[in-house]
Amino acid sequence: MPLTVVLAEDSPLMRDGLVGVLTRFGHQVLAAVGDADALIAAVREHAPDIVVTDVRMPPDNTDDGLRAAVALRQERPSLPVLVLSQYIEQSYAAHLLDLGSDTGVGYLLKDRVSAVSEFVAAVAQVAAGATVVDPEVVRQLLNRRRDPLQRLTPREREVLALMAEGRTNTAIARELYVTEAAVNKHVSNILQKLELHLDGHGHRRVLAVLTYLRG
Repeated sequence: MPLTVVLAEDSPLMRDGLVGVLTRFGHQVLAAVGDADALIAAVREHAPDIVVTDVRMPPDNTDDGLRAAVALRQERPSLPVLVLSQYIEQSYAAHLLDLGSDTGVGYLLKDRVSAVSEFVAAVAQVAAGATVVDPEVVRQLLNRRRDPLQRLTPREREVLALMAEGRTNTAIARELYVTEAAVNKHVSNILQKLELHLDGHGHRRVLAVLTYLRG
């Protein structure tokens, strides 16, 4: 379904490109701004379905976009937020994921925007309440935690990485060319080995896995 979006990106070229992509796929960009203060004001004014924001932007050119997203989520816990970053900052990803709740949250590298279909799919997933994390961030998180991830088989590690990207069991089965029953078994083994609990909600499962991997 078409979404209403407030977009924050300090690069005019990148901002115009994002507006063009979102509009081409039928979404309505209610405001496209270049700094964190304008982002907060636009969200308060328009109450969009989702916020898409860069991490680094004025006024301080540090993590202003991320801090604005956190402040907006504190005001409106149901607000889906997709954050874009030029580089992998695990602390930013962790801060964003710590927002918690059952509402959509995402962290993508800007390189992912060039894969237009992936970016638009991520926007839709986050708006629908899912958790989406860039595959490269997932890989770094996996590499950082060698123990007890060593308990997992190579196939289970593949499944875990796809889980953390927000994939459903059906999507994982298609990606790995295995049956969904096989994926269900792998997921069960993973959660058991990592002492996590499956509660039936995919995005909660992803948050649980990523929380563990950040630890």
